[in-house]
Amino acid sequence: MTDLITLGWRERLALPQLGIGMLKAKLDTGARSSALHVDALEAVERDGATWLRFSLTLGRHQRRVVRCEAPASGRRMVTDTGGHGTERWFVRSEVLLAGERFSIEISLTDRRHMLFPMLLGRSALLGRFVVDPSLSYTLPRPQPAFAEPALRLVHERHHGQCP
Repeated sequence: MTDLITLGWRERLALPQLGIGMLKAKLDTGARSSALHVDALEAVERDGATWLRFSLTLGRHQRRVVRCEAPASGRRMVTDTGGHGTERWFVRSEVLLAGERFSIEISLTDRRHMLFPMLLGRSALLGRFVVDPSLSYTLPRPQPAFAEPALRLVHERHHGQCP
């Protein structure tokens, strides 16, 4: 058996392809898929494929709106902990966590009433990490990751709400 990295129930990670250098995430072994909060979402057709344009607001004190564009990897039903099913769009993106860089599928949804803008589910954790629920923020803050322009549109700083 390979030694797996032990992480806490909440950690900081980066999504460099989406231009997100640091994001707080809840690591949830009870959730199959991963989810990212978006403020706005639009599906557009481009060259016979569906692309998703979406935005999210990061930061508490210095708010920053991140606008992204990525090819859709699918649209599926997701059931929440309350047993309610909703159809969600998914994108594929690389994650930087604990010195590891790996690709995962992420559903895009409204998580504004949740404590964390991202939930990292067991599909992303499996074979890479062990989650110890008695630990929290076990890793140093990630260094700012450079955005990869193929999947993101624009980064803008705003001091108010997302337009």
